[in-house]
Amino acid sequence: MSSDLSEADIIALVDENDTYPEQVWYTIAAFLFVIGCFQWGSLIHSKFARRRHYKSDEETATTNDIQYKFSLRRIPLAIINFYRVVAFRWTLEIGQSYTLNMAEVFVTVAYIALLLIYAFINTTSVEGQKLDMIYWSNRIAMLASSQFPIVTALGTKNNIVSLVTGISYDRLNYIHRMMARTCFMLLWVHAAGEVVCFPSFRETLNEDWLRVGITAMVAFSILIIVSLRPIRSDVYEVFFYVHFLGVAIFLVGGYYHTKGAHGSYWIWPSFVFWAFDRFIRAVRLIVFNHSYFGLKSGSGTMDATTEMLSEDVIRLRLRRPPHFHWSPGQTAYLIMPSVSTLPFEAHPFTIASFDSSLLSIPQTVDRSGSDENSDTQVLGSSAPFWKELVFLVNVHGGFTKKLKEVAVRKEAVKVFVDGPYGPSPDLGSYDTSVFVAGGSGISYTLPVFLSVIEHVRKGKSSCKRIVFIWSIRGAEYVQWIEEALIKAVQLAPPYLTVSIRIFDTDSSPSNPTEKNGTHEQVVTRKTSSTSSMLFSLRGVKMERGRSDLDALLKEEVSMASGSMSVSVCGSQGIARAVRHALRFPVSGPSSILSGGPSVTLFVESFGYA
Repeated sequence: MSSDLSEADIIALVDENDTYPEQVWYTIAAFLFVIGCFQWGSLIHSKFARRRHYKSDEETATTNDIQYKFSLRRIPLAIINFYRVVAFRWTLEIGQSYTLNMAEVFVTVAYIALLLIYAFINTTSVEGQKLDMIYWSNRIAMLASSQFPIVTALGTKNNIVSLVTGISYDRLNYIHRMMARTCFMLLWVHAAGEVVCFPSFRETLNEDWLRVGITAMVAFSILIIVSLRPIRSDVYEVFFYVHFLGVAIFLVGGYYHTKGAHGSYWIWPSFVFWAFDRFIRAVRLIVFNHSYFGLKSGSGTMDATTEMLSEDVIRLRLRRPPHFHWSPGQTAYLIMPSVSTLPFEAHPFTIASFDSSLLSIPQTVDRSGSDENSDTQVLGSSAPFWKELVFLVNVHGGFTKKLKEVAVRKEAVKVFVDGPYGPSPDLGSYDTSVFVAGGSGISYTLPVFLSVIEHVRKGKSSCKRIVFIWSIRGAEYVQWIEEALIKAVQLAPPYLTVSIRIFDTDSSPSNPTEKNGTHEQVVTRKTSSTSSMLFSLRGVKMERGRSDLDALLKEEVSMASGSMSVSVCGSQGIARAVRHALRFPVSGPSSILSGGPSVTLFVESFGYA
């Protein structure tokens, strides 16, 4: 290897450092465009499919028998289900907490391969030196630098990638981390190459451009370490602070380090994307919390009440601003200056209540003329699920541990709401909808479950069967949503079959079993406040022990026809069990071609970090 560059080498280096990062961007843009076409096309198709399916369902409403018949016309549907299983239900499982589906594995491998190919192609010097370090050392740094704008965008809540692809920011968070770690790897390869390639490296340590570059890499290295899942999940606050400071130091240092090599134009867009996201979030924060900013008379309209539902679950309730609307399954970021270490910390939680206009219709008249009182009278203690913003918070360490101290004293806390964010599953076109939750996973499944019943009542859904499966660690957990479930079952139309199966995994002695008609039920005696009214309803059953999700889901698939959705929110173990149950042959081509249901899976698992 020669450190002396000929004029031809210099021309080739400059040209490749400019064109190769651009070509990588074109490739990524084309891939995102294709994904966007499929995503938006699928969304539009589901809207039309719902209308067509609902009309055809009215014509065949009297047909109850399911007849399976082999049909070649179902080949496109079989291909779609084959893709769903391979891409999203075949997984690479590492330990108990790391799960990557094949789509994520493919994107990871393809992205790394793309950058490495562009880093090491055409690296033969004019003199014939293959893999000349002078060629690929600087080029690999330029390729990594070119990825910073998209990495930054993927880490924000309001980004153009979500707009183009139709994929929400939380689903893209894995891609954000994967790309950042890939660039981290490339930058260290660049650093090692610079040390080996230039004997005068130590002499240049006095140069400012090199010092800021080293500082940036140190900050980036610390950031990568604290972003590892065990640290992220156990000490989220540490990750939050280090992430904020580390990214700022790294980008500023990277900008000045690349300025001399005319590569800083790849860095400064990152500041624009970050500032745009912060501006949007600041506007939303002011709009949805205007009473705290002196834009409306009165104060404390968004103060939240806290209460302990169990040893490790807090319920947070606050009045819904009239202009704040959300869809089932969406999340909101909560800022609690009096609880968090820093006043601007924002923590994401799923909205457990349902923004409904139908299910909260008062059935009695309040002579005082107060609509709020009449709603509360009808809904009882379940009113928060329709009249307020409700969050179920799992207690871990740091912020949630401090919030628990407040909840134990049943104190109110000032809350700023930023949201809503995330997708809301559109289940209107499915004949059967199954919901699987574990513990506080009902924050996601319950509002979506209620929305399906509302859509059926309004004639916006052709769903004929709804199954709600909830695994809990104590029978007293039923009180969390008992009246909401009772209200939902009572409002379900006669032609909609509702099955609610609650599994108590507590190890205490078995509860007495009572019979009510043809429905076996287990009525808990652990607490007198748990009403037996819920379990007296048709289709509601409580059982002891862990749920056999594999058997339950396969049973539902065997009973279903047309299309079927499965929505799950819980631990990694629950999500894995559901994925395993819905693989081949349940959703295989042979099943679909023979008339079996087309199954779509929606996973909202714990441990977003």
